[in-house]
Amino acid sequence: MSDDKIAPDGAAKPEAAAVPPAAEQAAEGVFRRLWPSESDKFRDHLLRLDKDSRRMRFAHAVADAFIEDYAGRMTEYGSVVYGYVLDGRVRAAAELRRLGDSWGEEAEAAFSVERAFQDHGIGTELMGRVVRAARNRSIRRLYMSCLAENSKMQAIARKHSADLRFEYGEVIGEIVPQTPDYFSIMAEAAEDRMGFMIAVLDLQSRLVRAA
Repeated sequence: MSDDKIAPDGAAKPEAAAVPPAAEQAAEGVFRRLWPSESDKFRDHLLRLDKDSRRMRFAHAVADAFIEDYAGRMTEYGSVVYGYVLDGRVRAAAELRRLGDSWGEEAEAAFSVERAFQDHGIGTELMGRVVRAARNRSIRRLYMSCLAENSKMQAIARKHSADLRFEYGEVIGEIVPQTPDYFSIMAEAAEDRMGFMIAVLDLQSRLVRAA
């Protein structure tokens, strides 16, 4: 996949808008991998989630301290995280997380989208990248779990041919990725190179502004 772009609408945000609605409608974001040095961007995104979106992401209410610790362990967990980045801020993220100390045949996926950016296909696009990342790591079973009321996550899982089952008030989705091939591996590598370049340019821009 290429670094496709999606323009969000001018829906009201739960926080004060950084730009006027008209300018936000014209702005475009980019889908790319988040690197270990960008755990603060991942953290800030999770902290911006409204109460309900935060509960949907973690299947229960969590405090800011939990999120700060969780995001700070992104590298320790060995997670592969993709983000939808707009104006230097991560507005949505999808995470591929290994089960155990190393990558095996099973892994877990999760994603979150800030309220004002929901219902634009962003979650579906991010999940596509996570499924491909799982495929390229020879993962045979990719699990997604969510609350039974989280119909949006279930709809996205179905778009990726997930087998859904209900267990004690939760829904467990199981996706069986395809076998990796030359094209899937090269597509991820090419996107990662481009994403790394964008991340470096963004870091340089932040350093210049801070000087």
